[in-house]
Amino acid sequence: MPRDTRHIPAPLSPLPGATGVMCPGVVAFAGSGPGDPDLLTLKVLKALQEADVILFDRLVSAEIMALAHQGALLEDVGKEGFGPSMAQEEICARLVHHARKGRKVLRLKSGDPSLFGRLDEELTACETADVDTVILPGITAASAAVAAIGQSLTQRGRNSSVRFLTGHDMKGFADHDWAQLARPGEVAAVYMGKKSARFVQGRMLMHGADRATPVTVVENASRADQRVLSTTLDQLPADLAAADFGGPALTFLGLAPRQHAAAALPHTRDQTQMELA
Repeated sequence: MPRDTRHIPAPLSPLPGATGVMCPGVVAFAGSGPGDPDLLTLKVLKALQEADVILFDRLVSAEIMALAHQGALLEDVGKEGFGPSMAQEEICARLVHHARKGRKVLRLKSGDPSLFGRLDEELTACETADVDTVILPGITAASAAVAAIGQSLTQRGRNSSVRFLTGHDMKGFADHDWAQLARPGEVAAVYMGKKSARFVQGRMLMHGADRATPVTVVENASRADQRVLSTTLDQLPADLAAADFGGPALTFLGLAPRQHAAAALPHTRDQTQMELA
């Protein structure tokens, strides 16, 4: 009897001109997702297993790096906000150098490479050097963090849009349209927002935001050591300082954990506003 293949998915299509995901002399910009290896896309997993050289960011988890090809050259090119960082020019130079040697180069970024990852600068460096590139998307931290609190980023009757913000830019703390963000019902996901919490609070209050606006901070979203802090705009800086988050954190303005999700998070500290998952 012929085998029933109706529920067997078709094989994944390779990238143009390639038998696999990676091509010699080409730089692949890939997103490793929020940290849980199970949230890697199959294409990014294949790229990890095929790459000759991997230039990875500080926030890429050790569990994901463990999936890399055993013989791959690993280069830590991570950056830390207001901390030690490799110069962007050096990262670009390393990408071009390895590609010109005919190596399969994987530039591995946390989350999705197109969101606050300096992708354009590195693409431009490769294009200027006539190095071919490809982009492999990944799950961004906001998607993993909002799933952790049982919420959605948009909701009919509440908000028809959501903003992805950075807490700081090349000049320091980043300014945004605070008057818009301060309106009731607005939702924003703030990346790299731990050190800018008091700045964000001040700007929001200055533009009329309700002090009781819910704020949720998710540290290490999707990872085994994930932690969730549920607070308000009024208490954000104090509660965040007390939580002493050391890992990457995503801040939601205008969102609190859904009740059933919060109930599922066991309390392991005396702080009533700190919930651990």
